[in-house]
Amino acid sequence: MSAGETQIRISEIFGPTIQGEGILIGLPTVFVRTGGCDYRCSWCDTLHAVASEYRDQWLPMSVDEIWREVTRLSGSRPLMVSLSGGNPAIQPLGALIERGHREGYRFALETQGSVARDWFANLDVLVLSPKPPSSGMETDWDAFDACLRMAAEAPQIALKIVVFDDGDYAYARAAAARYPTFPVYLQPGNHTPPPPDDESAKVDIDGIMDQMLWLVGKVTDNQWFEARVLPQLHVLLWGNRRGV
Repeated sequence: MSAGETQIRISEIFGPTIQGEGILIGLPTVFVRTGGCDYRCSWCDTLHAVASEYRDQWLPMSVDEIWREVTRLSGSRPLMVSLSGGNPAIQPLGALIERGHREGYRFALETQGSVARDWFANLDVLVLSPKPPSSGMETDWDAFDACLRMAAEAPQIALKIVVFDDGDYAYARAAAARYPTFPVYLQPGNHTPPPPDDESAKVDIDGIMDQMLWLVGKVTDNQWFEARVLPQLHVLLWGNRRGV
């Protein structure tokens, strides 16, 4: 890697597998998961890409190195590349997106909307996932609006909000009302994320489905017909194992 070449901290690159949640659920995807996050959500299910104790596992990679792995995994067949984390917005991903677009790939990014980047406008899909009260985080709506200004309505934009309880549900209603032109996806919370290094640990599928039924009931009882309620499909299939 030459001096001055852009380095991106990578937690893992894997796929192709299906996108497990939100607006692109079910779509074959290669995932580029970056390391590092400016949030510490109480129920985070990707601590291996967030917590500082895993920092020594994050590899500094150049755009060329990342792209070789993406094309190897995809067999050089253009598909969707999901940029995730942690918070991928804290990494310099603009050159990677440009590189992939030249070869016909598309890019989706999910972020909580706390860090705005000018390269958001080059994304194909931007999923903004503000964190509700159960996360222990507080939303900076000014920063969130800055992300939207950077996106400049160029990518397809959607809201995705995790809901654990009535407080989260009220937050989701308020967020959707604040941005009524964007589709909103509600996701039942995973109450029992296993330790990130324990790939054999099982999630509480019954608990997740009970949460799903509760959330569906809330939406239909309130006649919130614009909301779409979806589970984390990958969690139902594989639990919280990494690399799937």
